[in-house]
This record gives sequence, C-alpha cells and structure tokens, in this order.
Amino acid sequence: MTPKDLFLHLRFPFSFFLMPIFWLAVSQQSHGIWVQNFTIFIVLHIFIYPASNAYNSYFDKDEDSIGGLKNPPKVDRALWKTANYFDVTGLLLSFFFVNSTFGILALLYVTVSRMYSWTGIRLKKYAILSWFIVGIFQGALVYFMVFTFGQNLSLPAFLGSYNSINQKDILGCLIAALILWAIYPITQVYQHKSDRKNGDKTMSMLLGIKGTFVFCIIFFTASLFVSYVYLPQHQFFRFLIFSGPVSGFMGYWFFKVLKDEKFADFKHTMQMNILSSILLNICFFSFCIY
Repeated sequence: MTPKDLFLHLRFPFSFFLMPIFWLAVSQQSHGIWVQNFTIFIVLHIFIYPASNAYNSYFDKDEDSIGGLKNPPKVDRALWKTANYFDVTGLLLSFFFVNSTFGILALLYVTVSRMYSWTGIRLKKYAILSWFIVGIFQGALVYFMVFTFGQNLSLPAFLGSYNSINQKDILGCLIAALILWAIYPITQVYQHKSDRKNGDKTMSMLLGIKGTFVFCIIFFTASLFVSYVYLPQHQFFRFLIFSGPVSGFMGYWFFKVLKDEKFADFKHTMQMNILSSILLNICFFSFCIY
C-alpha cells in the first residue's frame, strides 16, 4: 500500500464525526485543565480513532463505500502495522501524559474495538451487541474519560458529582450513548450488501432500511429528553435549535427513502453525517464558551 492509501484508510475526517462527544464532555467540566483536555483530544482523535478505522478496514477488506471513504483502496498487512503503531502511540501518550487509569481505559477501548473487527471474535456479526457496545464505548465511556480526566477527577468523585443545576453528571454519559445509539445504525444503512457479504449482521440490517430511520428518530429524541433534564436551560435550547436542521434533513431523507429505497445510499449518509457533525460540534463547542 502507498502512504496515500494508508492515510485514506486511517479516515481522519471520521474522527470529526465523533468529536461532538469530546466537546460535550469538556463543556460540562467545572474545572477543566486545558493541557489535559488537549492531550486527551490528541490521543483519541489523532491516534486511537484512526487506528480503529484502519484496523476495521484491514479485516473488512471492503471494495464498496465505507464510512468517510467512497472508494477504499485495496488493503494489505501494512495497514495492520499502521493501526498497531497508532494504537501503541496513543496508549503510550495515555499512560505517560494523562494518567495510568486513563491509560487502562484507553487500552480497554482499543481491545473492544479490535474485538469488534477481528475475524476471530468479530462482535460486528452480532447486531444488538455491536450496537450496544458502540454506544457504551464510543459514547458513554469516551464522555466519562474526557469529563473525568480532563479535570483530574477520580471515579468516586465523578459518581458523586453534580452540575450547575444540581443534576448528576453521569447523565452526560447517557446523552452521549443515546446520540451514538441513534446515529450508528444510520451509518450502516447503505452497507447491507457488503455487510452481508462479510457475514455480518448489523443493527440496520436487523431493523430494515425504513425501520433504521424510525429507530434513529426515537433514540435521538430520547437524547433530547435527557438533555432537557441534565443541561442548563440555555444550553438545552441551543442544542434544540442546532438539532433542527439535522431533524429536517432526516425527515427529507426519510421521505425520499419511503418513495424509493435506493436513496438510502452513501451520498445521503455522508451528507447526514457531515451536517450533524458540523452542527453538533459547533453547538457543543459553544457550550464551552457559555
């Protein structure tokens, strides 16, 4: 593989799709330490997430479009080595520049991520289990790691912490999980053919194309409800406003799919991912300011 091919399979832009969870967690910190948060950002978005993408690409060997990459180059063992280098670098930074507990949790994330893709276990084959794991690890666990270690809290301190409106901070983990549980099946809606070829059973395949849209709407609505309980009022209404265009596009796209399922394609999926990522990143980053 060429350096360009390796770079493409790391899918750095895909890290942008996961970035709203980081900003949401930072925005809810009461005593955030910018150096800690910056280091955690580098660990997750520059090393661990891209490594996970590359590792997944190596075992999937997709020839059709995958998340963030319309025409994936053919893969070989160089991609597996690259994923290892990135994971090891991210873990070393975790242990030596954040702390050992964060490093252990990062190692847990990497392990589960590899179990998700590795053919020997391949959690990806199990629709409900893989969906649940994505919400817990990419959503709740990442929120917990950023929120807690970005301000040097301990686990007991996190479990006993409350925000400015006297709501338990653990609700932030639930919001993060619900957002991922809503979005994840939509990212699979155009991949039924390639997933079936790989012997995988995804949540979107289980739900069906139309069912995937209904499922996404239900769980994103649930995230708004928990946000109403947890977030200060001005932040909740801002979240509601920024979610408006996302909901509008989802409705427009769902209407097209109801008429013809061919519109459940890579193009519309990426449009949805880009729109929601841009708006949620802006929204949650603005929480960090006010």
